[in-house]
Amino acid sequence: MMSRFKSIFVFCAMTLLVFCGACRDDLRQPQADGNIAAGPDDRAIVEELTRTIEHELETLAIPGLAIALVRDQEIAWAQGFGWANLERSRRFSADTVIRAGSVSKLFTDIAVMQLVESGEIDLDAPIRSHLPGFEPENPFSQPATIRQLMAHLSGLVREPPRGSYFDPDSPALREVVASLNGTRLVYPPGSRTKYSNAGVSVLGLLLEEIRKRPYEDVIDAALLGPLKMESSSFRRRDLLEKDVAQGEMWAWDGRRFAAPEFEFGIGPAANLYTTVIDLGRFASALMNGGSPLLSSESLQEMWRPQLGSGNGASGFGLGFVLSQLEGRPMVGHDGAVYGFSTQLSILPEEKLAVAAVSNLDVSGSAVRGLANHALRLMLAHQEDGESPRRPLTQPVPPEKARSLQGFYRERDGEGYLRLDAASSQLRFRLGNRQGMLRAIGDALVRHDRLGFGLALEVDSDGALRLGDRVFEAAREALPSPAPQEWRGLIGEYGWDHNTLFVMERNGRLHVLIEWLFEYPLTAESENVFRFPDYGLYHGEKLIFRGAGSAAATHVEAAGVLFERRNGPAGDGGPFRIVPVRPLDELMREALAAQPPRQPQGLEEPDLVNLRSLDPSFRFDIAYAGSRNFMGMPFYRKAEALLQRPAAMALQRAHRRLAEKGLGLMIFDAYRPWFVTKMFWDATPADKKIFVADPSSGSRHNRGAAVDLTLYDLKTGLPVEMPSGYDEFTERAYADYPGGTSQQRWMRRVLRQAMEEQGFEVYPQEWWHFDFEGWERYPVLNKRFEELP
Repeated sequence: MMSRFKSIFVFCAMTLLVFCGACRDDLRQPQADGNIAAGPDDRAIVEELTRTIEHELETLAIPGLAIALVRDQEIAWAQGFGWANLERSRRFSADTVIRAGSVSKLFTDIAVMQLVESGEIDLDAPIRSHLPGFEPENPFSQPATIRQLMAHLSGLVREPPRGSYFDPDSPALREVVASLNGTRLVYPPGSRTKYSNAGVSVLGLLLEEIRKRPYEDVIDAALLGPLKMESSSFRRRDLLEKDVAQGEMWAWDGRRFAAPEFEFGIGPAANLYTTVIDLGRFASALMNGGSPLLSSESLQEMWRPQLGSGNGASGFGLGFVLSQLEGRPMVGHDGAVYGFSTQLSILPEEKLAVAAVSNLDVSGSAVRGLANHALRLMLAHQEDGESPRRPLTQPVPPEKARSLQGFYRERDGEGYLRLDAASSQLRFRLGNRQGMLRAIGDALVRHDRLGFGLALEVDSDGALRLGDRVFEAAREALPSPAPQEWRGLIGEYGWDHNTLFVMERNGRLHVLIEWLFEYPLTAESENVFRFPDYGLYHGEKLIFRGAGSAAATHVEAAGVLFERRNGPAGDGGPFRIVPVRPLDELMREALAAQPPRQPQGLEEPDLVNLRSLDPSFRFDIAYAGSRNFMGMPFYRKAEALLQRPAAMALQRAHRRLAEKGLGLMIFDAYRPWFVTKMFWDATPADKKIFVADPSSGSRHNRGAAVDLTLYDLKTGLPVEMPSGYDEFTERAYADYPGGTSQQRWMRRVLRQAMEEQGFEVYPQEWWHFDFEGWERYPVLNKRFEELP
């Protein structure tokens, strides 16, 4: 009787717990705005995180961000900030669907671990025992195993030749894996960690083969369904009725553009669409011993460091990234995919987790920093400790930035540091690293989308101290020309959404891959170069195709083929567009049109002919002849006129440059409005960023802008820059990272000389400079022969 009564009591108690758990889960559902409100006990955490998140969004120009805080089986708070689309018309919420990138791998690996639990596969079996058609070249004695695929120890290439992160064709998973048969293992299996999207794709095909259904259906049944992740899928089309965020991309040259939305062939490694709320549910299952997904024993095996993948509690488990926070074991994964940066971090022993995401490409450092800050706040709350407050950075004062600008050599080493004060920012380059410096009090710290830290101290003697390294101001000599045999290799390759840049820096060939990651290369032969022994593509090669004495037409980088985008710089005369309409028709319309109405109170024009101001100016007035992007003359006189203050400032810059053996060569200055209108009307839509909108008039029309370059005082010849004048390609950007050391040195010297005298470069054209106060002058439409 007592035993029966006890059983009934236990059953009722369990039912009550389940019911209360369901009630509690109901209370944590999203509100009408898609967010989950915090309880009273978490207000201090929410206040500090809100302060920090809003500062990050503003400082780093991140469109939107969402975050979810998880305590064991409860989502304590979930909130969106900023915008979910490029038009800034939809607010980001915790229920906004995002692309989770490499967090996808955890779902693939858990589904594989379910096969291990059911006895359908052996973790340590060779891959070919289940996929006999998988035959990449293996010059090593041992075959790669399923465990090694999950722990990134298989030795496979990072990306497959087909269906990679770069490939917009989205081939089927079977085709993606088949393409690996044309590759070669980079390292002996089990010997070294090499992160591999290709390896996770093989696991996805393994799931398809054993479950006899598409990979996406396998994941739905094995994970997303049991966890009630109703806003998650590996197929975008399943979520068309949901609020799906748009991602945005950026590059070092300042470009911002919409992220591509194609699904990858490497879907098991990257195609998860989800929300931070759904990721919170996933984290709760993991903190629940794996239930209902896995046994706790299997989960612990996934969280165990694998041989060769790290030391102690760091490195890779089976799928999971293992690390520590404040000495506590932490598991999870980050996600980097076009337009989105995701972080899922779990402290298993404390049963705390954070899911965070932004809709800006490669902003993972900021997202990870916010996730770690949230975990520290939750730990402090759990342990009744003092809540940490993160210091907020500020811009470096302009006068301080200008005083620090320059080149510094390492006192007891071969390193160098360069600081550039431009566009109200203090930028640094330290070897292959670059970024932005901001201030916390008197200290200078790195704070940009790729990093936070790198504290720089200024000694009393003006030297810069970075930890134990000391850098002293030095004169930066003109770099040597790039080797002639590299001229046909240097350039841009690939797609609009992912361009690969090959450049020369400090006497070595470098590659900038995935927009932001730069590596020095080591030559193996005339057309074969090797990535360094670190970074995203260590152990892999760049192979240039069709090079010889001419320009390379393709480059195979880490097994992926990139096609050249533009010919080598300056390889065929002036850049030309194909006008959208006949030029004579456009000219008639432009001459008949009227400039925009001008406001009252503008200054009286006082244009100065630069030829009369200084005889050492040189001139190549492109629009007085046909050597320009339109291929026709627009000016009847080859003159260059500027408003008097701008002209005097230009003369001062010219004289300062003479100290370096350089002078200014003028391409264009004052430009009649009708010419601007014709440029605009003739230029295709995708090139209009290089021409001014006539509806407001250009700075050239006001006589307050100048196009120019440098020339060598000894030879009288123009110097070589990264692009030609009026070249409508990425090489024209003022911060274009490619080209040669000498070209970039010349471009930097020109920019600094002009900015010291009150000019500001136009970001898309290294040659175009606007003078401060340009808005004080009216738009003019007089031909040169009509001017006094």
